[in-house]
Amino acid sequence: MSLTHKLPYEWQVGLRYTRAGKRSGRNSFISFISMASVAGIALGVAALIVVLSVMNGFQKEVTARMLSVLAHVEVFDVRGEMPGWRTSIQEALRNPEVRAAAPFAETRAMLLSDGVMKPVLLRGIAPAEEVKVSDVAKHMREGRFDALQPGSFNIVIGRALARSLDVGVGDRVTLLMASTPVAGSASGSALPRTRPLTVAGIFEAGHFEFDSALAFASIEDTQALAGVAAPAGIRLRLADMHAAPRVAAELQRSMSGELYIRDWSKVNALWFAAVESQKRMMFIILTMIVAVAAFNLVSTLVMTVRDKQSDIAILRTLGASPRSIMTIFMVQGTLVGVLGAALGVGTGVLVALNIDHIVPFIERTFKVQFLSQEIYLISEIPSQLRWGDVGWIGGVAVLLAFLATLYPSWSAARVKPAEALRYE
Repeated sequence: MSLTHKLPYEWQVGLRYTRAGKRSGRNSFISFISMASVAGIALGVAALIVVLSVMNGFQKEVTARMLSVLAHVEVFDVRGEMPGWRTSIQEALRNPEVRAAAPFAETRAMLLSDGVMKPVLLRGIAPAEEVKVSDVAKHMREGRFDALQPGSFNIVIGRALARSLDVGVGDRVTLLMASTPVAGSASGSALPRTRPLTVAGIFEAGHFEFDSALAFASIEDTQALAGVAAPAGIRLRLADMHAAPRVAAELQRSMSGELYIRDWSKVNALWFAAVESQKRMMFIILTMIVAVAAFNLVSTLVMTVRDKQSDIAILRTLGASPRSIMTIFMVQGTLVGVLGAALGVGTGVLVALNIDHIVPFIERTFKVQFLSQEIYLISEIPSQLRWGDVGWIGGVAVLLAFLATLYPSWSAARVKPAEALRYE
């Protein structure tokens, strides 16, 4: 005995109605609409999986580029200076998640070259320690990162900033910083302090915000330029960057002093919030495609109910309850949803996992380019498949298909045997 014959009769009849009918063109037409619903659900599910995977890939790529410059956790002293930074490093390293720590100083200034002036965040670092907490040294395109020695007043800038200032390695730039107001001046305005610096290197992190407005100097030189006696804080590298919010909260409780601690996700909180908002909107919009295909089942099942009225009447006269009749058509519609979701999940996962081969093939075949490396700094579309997203998408597709079966199934259960068989 086959597995099908072991199922309840409601399931057996529902499975039989799902297959193509051979008795009339009407049955074949209903089956065609049913297969169109399957294809629509599959297409919507696959599109949703691929789009979310690509968005996850872009988010991962941008995050990786951010973290090539940013530390996982930054610890600031609320007073603006951290004279006891060595003690703070020792306290931070007691946390098992913290792998490395390095001091830093920061100040905002302007860089001037040949009449072109650009704002910059000058970050003072110790090159030997900085490589332990960030990967900026790996993104050097010209010059040397270890040229940032105390007293050299060398500077390493981003490629976008170097282009806007039209400078290269070995060129001189002028740093302008705010000063205190001049006593007795009529306007009470402050005259900026200036300092010539030498461009010792150019980096390219691949993130415009950093490449266009971030510069590095030695921590001692930065402190001297900013007029402070100690670093602003320390930067930490963790074993798991995704644990940064939790570790930051733990360090806030365990470390001494008046400290402000932030993790990498808070540095660009607006950007991450915008990405998550876009992903939610794309999920909702593409779910509507799945919903349209799923609710095509309503018309399919309504026509099936009208076509099978005599069968329903016979089943009722043989003792089938209205609930059993509902189950038959709910099984039929839900199976269509499950089949569409399964095909869509399979197609979507296959495309998402092989998009690095599919997109180049399309580009070669149709002579198009989806991503310009000069604009996006990447030439391949990234993809990161998350099985949690796949589960949600497949579940929502099946749920929508199930909801679409409720009205036609209820309508079938209300068929009166006497009226259905009157003209048979």
